Amino acid sequence: MESYDIIIVGAGPAGLTAGIYTGRQGSKSLILEKTIAGGLGLEIPSMGNYPGFELISGMILMSKMKQQAQKFLEIKENESAENIIKVENGFEITTTKTKYFAKAIILTMGRKHRKIGVTGEEKFLGLGVSYCATCDGIFYKDKKTIVIGGGNSSLQEAIFLDNLGVDVTIVHRREEFRAEHYLQEKIKNKNIKIIPSSNIKEIKGDKFVKSVILEDKKGNQREIKTDGVFVAIGSLPSSIELTKNLNIKLDDANQIVTDKKQETSMLFVYSAGDITGGLQQLVVACGEGAIAATSAYNDLENIK
Repeated sequence: MESYDIIIVGAGPAGLTAGIYTGRQGSKSLILEKTIAGGLGLEIPSMGNYPGFELISGMILMSKMKQQAQKFLEIKENESAENIIKVENGFEITTTKTKYFAKAIILTMGRKHRKIGVTGEEKFLGLGVSYCATCDGIFYKDKKTIVIGGGNSSLQEAIFLDNLGVDVTIVHRREEFRAEHYLQEKIKNKNIKIIPSSNIKEIKGDKFVKSVILEDKKGNQREIKTDGVFVAIGSLPSSIELTKNLNIKLDDANQIVTDKKQETSMLFVYSAGDITGGLQQLVVACGEGAIAATSAYNDLENIK
């Protein structure tokens, strides 16, 4: 079993930043990532609020972070952490491929897409249902799509699709959007239709999505033809199962509770990024990743 000072679980913005810091501090470190490095950051079409870049896509920024982190430590992609248990002087991490030992761990698993939970959503996943306009939007050029949601992510997705030449309609369960003002202003200048105060009840089709059933507040239903449905209704904490054997304190939303040093309720276990709740912004995740890595390093130094 290979041993490390610090193992980071998750290679999103928080995990990659933590990796840069642990590596620069001289700690023997490793990042485990169940898919590919970048997390949900890869899906951000464009952002104008990350310091140093007036406008940059999440995919490009995550690529830069990954390249920088790899100068200091190894990132094992497509290797999922399945279980973590406390053992003498550290932790044993079982993955889909092997086992590792770490003196300290940093949990940065991020979040996963929240699903609508309607008939047809699972059936047509990848066949017209998507959670990532950046990933799949290009396939819908000159086609009709519906974007579900009213927050920042849904409006960003809609704008991105419109820029690709996609016919976009936003369906939102409220009368007004919750997104930031600048995004709402951008929508006004786009050829994007809006259906407010409506919920999606069913996704229909044969081999691919053909239509959706919408229901308004009065219970009236109607069928809308569409080639695709992009779901952007928020997210949920990922891989909380990993914390069960550690008895780490979670809040009512199953988010990991941390203090200002990103310490959890268990000694030598730290957490950072969206899985801890709070302001779910990329720049915040990076800051918390840096704090978690520094706290882990300092705590390990104190026991030498």
